[in-house]
Amino acid sequence: MHSPIAAQIVEMSKLVAYVATLIAAPKAALTQKNLDGAIEAMGLREVHVSWLAVNGAVDVTFTTQDPETALKRLSLFLKDTQIDYFFQQKKDRRKKLLIADMDSTMIVEECLDELARFKGLQQEISHITACAMSGELDFEAALKERVALLAGVTRAEISQLIERLTLMPGARALVTTMRFHGAYTALVSSGFEPFTESIATRLGFDETRANTLLMKDHCIMGQLAYPVLGRHEKLRALEEIRQAHLIPQQLTLAVGDGANDLDMLQGSGLGVAYHAKPIVAQAARARIDHADLTALLYAQGYRQEEFRQ
Repeated sequence: MHSPIAAQIVEMSKLVAYVATLIAAPKAALTQKNLDGAIEAMGLREVHVSWLAVNGAVDVTFTTQDPETALKRLSLFLKDTQIDYFFQQKKDRRKKLLIADMDSTMIVEECLDELARFKGLQQEISHITACAMSGELDFEAALKERVALLAGVTRAEISQLIERLTLMPGARALVTTMRFHGAYTALVSSGFEPFTESIATRLGFDETRANTLLMKDHCIMGQLAYPVLGRHEKLRALEEIRQAHLIPQQLTLAVGDGANDLDMLQGSGLGVAYHAKPIVAQAARARIDHADLTALLYAQGYRQEEFRQ
């Protein structure tokens, strides 16, 4: 017969430490009322609260035997607010590998859509891009169609576009802070090398992988170079890079916005849909709908004063 003390020890061993991180949109405020409401909604009694940024981000650490119920309640409570959240085990939250998409994730633009301006085809190509990123079109077929339409765009025009690409808010802090703390960072894009190489340099990524843009006589040929770096290849890149650097799967972080990012997001320790298409946001285990990319630092427990630029 087990003693009451032994039974209590067994029961306590089932408790796992979790952390819920709440992050406000850049122009919104995270208030004490929001925090108290979230704690009450999750049904928590004993918590440890740590503010990561005044009125901007906060950690709530607790133990529970029923994380699914706590997560559902938190999600419902924050549904109509401008507050994002991460809900995860406290162990292993600080990641050692960042794999990031580029278009609409590390930069504001979709590069092929912007190139289309030079041919007066932005509306047509943007529509194809939107359908592909939402999973409505086969990615490789959609990429082939868009590249064919861009035949004749010059290297000079590509350079013009590269000069005006806009970094996503929080992108530099994300990459620089993680690298400063020993993480390896890779820009893995289904876009094209002239753009990824420039953005990787600007942001300080350790490595970049992308598709090759075939050129002839200083113009886009309009043909794809094979193999194409698409949905499955992004996951393969994640696996190759983490294995090369001996990084456990649970210590990897991936972020992206399109359907071609889903395998990569689902195959990482923390996969985050960033201002993503509905199909991606619904399938990802974590999502950022309101905040900028610094939310990925708060999710790892970094305080605002620890950010590097």
